[in-house]
Amino acid sequence: MYHKTDKTMIKGYKYRLNPTPEQITQMEKTFGCCRYVYNWALDLKIKTYQGEKRSMSAVDLCKQLTLLKKDENHLWLNEVSNECLQQSIRCMDSAFTKFFREHTGFPKFKSKHHSKPSFKNINSVRIDFDNSRVKLPIVGWVNFYKNRSFEGEIGTVTVSKSITGKYYVSILVEDENPLPEKFPITSTTSVGIDVGLKDFAVLSNGQVFQNPKYLEKSSQRLSCLQRRLSRKKKGSNRYKRAKLAVAICHERIRNRRSDFLHKVSKKIISENQTIIIEDLNVGGMLKNHCLAKGIASASWSEFFRMLQYKSEWSGVNLIRIGRFDPSSKMCSCGYIYKDLKLSDRTWTCPECGSKNDRDLLAAQNIKKFGLEKQNLLSQENINKTPVVNREGDVELSAVAGVVKRQIVLV
Repeated sequence: MYHKTDKTMIKGYKYRLNPTPEQITQMEKTFGCCRYVYNWALDLKIKTYQGEKRSMSAVDLCKQLTLLKKDENHLWLNEVSNECLQQSIRCMDSAFTKFFREHTGFPKFKSKHHSKPSFKNINSVRIDFDNSRVKLPIVGWVNFYKNRSFEGEIGTVTVSKSITGKYYVSILVEDENPLPEKFPITSTTSVGIDVGLKDFAVLSNGQVFQNPKYLEKSSQRLSCLQRRLSRKKKGSNRYKRAKLAVAICHERIRNRRSDFLHKVSKKIISENQTIIIEDLNVGGMLKNHCLAKGIASASWSEFFRMLQYKSEWSGVNLIRIGRFDPSSKMCSCGYIYKDLKLSDRTWTCPECGSKNDRDLLAAQNIKKFGLEKQNLLSQENINKTPVVNREGDVELSAVAGVVKRQIVLV
């Protein structure tokens, strides 16, 4: 996770906490109090607007919070950090701002059973990497599993709890190192990427990343656990254990998928200076009920997000082409096969006679369209651009006829 400023970036680091039973009790209190204050502030803001036709700011709500903590029925709010409660109000106010400015969903009340428990701090957090511990307000020094360290000024710190009962701390740090300069865009250091379901990603240089399909491989185990859960009485201890087993299975699938996406994106970023992808409408593609499960499992949007921020970190250029460009239907000679079906994985061009692999051809055309968009490749050069097949050979196709020569890539 990152947020780019003019000269520096704010990076996010996440660590798993190892709290004591007393610290768990205090964090659970903070989760509950923050959720209560969030719902109280949201309800007060809505009622004030409906009754008085005015909007309460975060400052006004914080003043009302001070009065609420003095009430006899709400003295338990003093057992947690006041900064965490104020941050809950600011988060609610920010959700309102996004609703009116960015047209997102209207803020909803947080449920005790279905919302993700979390609270935020800004000024009262210290971290000690030598002893692998972090100091949270009122909670005290909490041990965490150190996997890496960082240098920079600490910003917002968020403590959260997963559905499997694990506690995490996420720290935003302002990186002091400036952003690297962008590499020059050239045809030889560029690569086009075509994502799919059979193969997760096919590159224009012939490299293929197979789709691991973690959800499909674990579907039998997941279905078995879900059937066991459906037979348990809701609210019983057996129901809670069965629900936890389902959550652990989902978490394992999510972690394996995230690990795969990080490795693939890191490899592509480290080996290329310019990356060209399609601007896919993934949300619209999910409306196809026949392919929605596979598309959601592939996590194309998350993969593109990783390429976005990792390219900023490394100075790599990321170019997006239009989603309606005929990437898989256009042969290297320029002929467009309009009758190509989704089930056709290979097709032969009636003009030049070349046999095209659908995914590889799409990746090569994505690269061509991206370079043409940057005015680095003319239409004449596009028709003579080397075409790499999956065996690692290069084919040079001309408009009139086909001229081929085999070159082994090193």
